[in-house]
Amino acid sequence: MSERILIVEDEPAIAQTLAYALKAEGFETQWESLGQAALAALQQDLQVSAAAPVFALVVLDVGLPDISGFDLCRTIRRQSDVPVLFLTARSDEVDRIVGLEIGADDYVSKPFSPREVASRVRAILRRTNKRSAKEQPTLQPASEALFSTTAKAVQQAPFTHDKEGLRIAFHGQWLSLTRYEYRLLATLLARPGRVFSRSQLMEQVWTDAEESLERTVDAHIKTLRGKLRSVEAAAAVALDPIETHRGMGYSIRL
Repeated sequence: MSERILIVEDEPAIAQTLAYALKAEGFETQWESLGQAALAALQQDLQVSAAAPVFALVVLDVGLPDISGFDLCRTIRRQSDVPVLFLTARSDEVDRIVGLEIGADDYVSKPFSPREVASRVRAILRRTNKRSAKEQPTLQPASEALFSTTAKAVQQAPFTHDKEGLRIAFHGQWLSLTRYEYRLLATLLARPGRVFSRSQLMEQVWTDAEESLERTVDAHIKTLRGKLRSVEAAAAVALDPIETHRGMGYSIRL
């Protein structure tokens, strides 16, 4: 049975072009022009066959008329692990990072080649199927070992790492971290003083991200440093424990 792709795009010409390209690659497609209709289709899919959902992947336009594609992706992620490929007309890198941060698997910027979209879909499904085959009974990246332990908390002054609670404190204050900010800081704390290259951090933190997205590491380091500096200002200290090693990567000093 062919894998089925849900296309969520409000422009009929783009949707039809995508459907044609995906069908040429052997996929079946379903098109929805509104986010709410797409969500209803996904929910019906889960109710009918929760163990084996009909949709293998969602191609999702960011600029939908009834709901933001980002908000729709957040809703999908609360209910399903179905891969999501964003279509975006926005060239700003922050939007791309936000899209990946909230659970998208990849993105394609408009204007795009339909064949490129089909190729990205194939790549995402290949990675997803490979993970599913290796990770039984639950999906858990190999790097997850960095973030799982029987110890309740590890003191690494000025940090406290609560591995069971998946949270980190700095100078006694718990940090409000996104999923990737937490995983990034936890990776650095696991080996203080070690210099991690961007590609190594991508492998440890973004386990299925493309190599072309290594700039995402720099963006997350920047936001992470901002949160650490906020605590430093409140604690009247100046440390900036994350060190940049030009041309090599990042490390953390304690």
